[in-house]
Amino acid sequence: MRTSYNQTIKNLKVFKQQLLCWAQQFDDVVWLDSNDYKDQYSNYDAVLAVDAFTSLQTDDVDAFERLRDYQQTTEDWIFGYLTYDLKNSIEDLESKNFDGLEFPELYFFQPKKLIFIKGNEVEFQYLKMVDDDIESDLLDIEQSSNLKVQESKNPIKIKLRIHKDEYFEKVNTMLAHIHRGDIYEANFCQEFYAENSTINPVETYNRLNQISMPPFATFFKSFDKYLLSASPERYIKKVDDKVVSQPIKGTAKRSEDKEEDLKLAEDLANDPKERSENIMIVDLVRNDLSHTAEQGSVKVEELCKVYSFLQVHQMISTVISKVSEDVHPVDIIKTTFPMGSMTGAPKISAMKIIEDLEETKRGLYSGTMGCFSPDGDFDFNVIIRSILYNETKKYVSYSVGSAITAQSCPLKEYEECLVKAKAMREVLEN
Repeated sequence: MRTSYNQTIKNLKVFKQQLLCWAQQFDDVVWLDSNDYKDQYSNYDAVLAVDAFTSLQTDDVDAFERLRDYQQTTEDWIFGYLTYDLKNSIEDLESKNFDGLEFPELYFFQPKKLIFIKGNEVEFQYLKMVDDDIESDLLDIEQSSNLKVQESKNPIKIKLRIHKDEYFEKVNTMLAHIHRGDIYEANFCQEFYAENSTINPVETYNRLNQISMPPFATFFKSFDKYLLSASPERYIKKVDDKVVSQPIKGTAKRSEDKEEDLKLAEDLANDPKERSENIMIVDLVRNDLSHTAEQGSVKVEELCKVYSFLQVHQMISTVISKVSEDVHPVDIIKTTFPMGSMTGAPKISAMKIIEDLEETKRGLYSGTMGCFSPDGDFDFNVIIRSILYNETKKYVSYSVGSAITAQSCPLKEYEECLVKAKAMREVLEN
């Protein structure tokens, strides 16, 4: 079904930049980059998918069923996203908050052209009916130059959808729900946005990625809509009969002073509030995975381990399960979506309270981006630490959140949000 061609690349850093610039001629682009992060579950260091041969876009209540049919019928690589608000097609929920971005709720496409990078080896996989010559494209890629920043007529001015005093009120309302026993934990998010603003998506993505160098970086383009993501979190991955979920809960800032930085990481590892946050979500993920897992196969492979990234320290757990051959891959996603790290526990109650207290429809933020392989394996990230852009509306947005538990202090939660927002703000305002 696909023609394959391999090439060794000498300067991979330059080639990646050329590849992303070359890709901008297409209406549909997905670029997934691990930034050389060493992950035992990774297959490739980076992947580029461009130029839709077929696609699926829907806001329908049967979104997961349509995705299942599309994945089954295509029997090929498909790339795309699921927005957080697909929760409404799984449970009796709704989303009525403001939406300045207007992304479709689900979008996947079968690319005509696929490029995989592993080490210095680059593999081109093109659909056989594509007339373009791979070697000709390789020459075009190597001749691509970095795009220049387009000057914006209006400087970007970031606004807050929820101001500080209102944020405190909302967190206290959520704490009242926790003390009443309605929920144990919920992820409460707020939007930062800019109107009448123009950005250069490639340059913005490059700056954001350079600041963070995360393992699940993503550049996505679909016509006039863009996702520029520096996500550190894997939502879920399937390899053969093994399913892996790696929720992040627990964040601490970095320090340039080595001793202080080590202490910040140690304090995070031993913080009872952060550990309890993480463990509650691990329990939720275990329960979610059990819906499709073989009996007794759900296990916690790693609990509350602190990993360090350029901007922050993060507490990550790894939960695994085993699935039988008759379980459809889309059903594994449907029964675990939205991911526990972005909702709370109990999940449905938390999502209802989140919807009442937040001011913005989450959309792609806290949704997921990734791909299915032809044999039904998949890998999806969590859309956090991300800038979203509607080029036609000139609307730029990024959101951040934190987990609220009984031990939460509204001021500390607000400060954690600002730590998470720092990279996006720097990129947009400088």
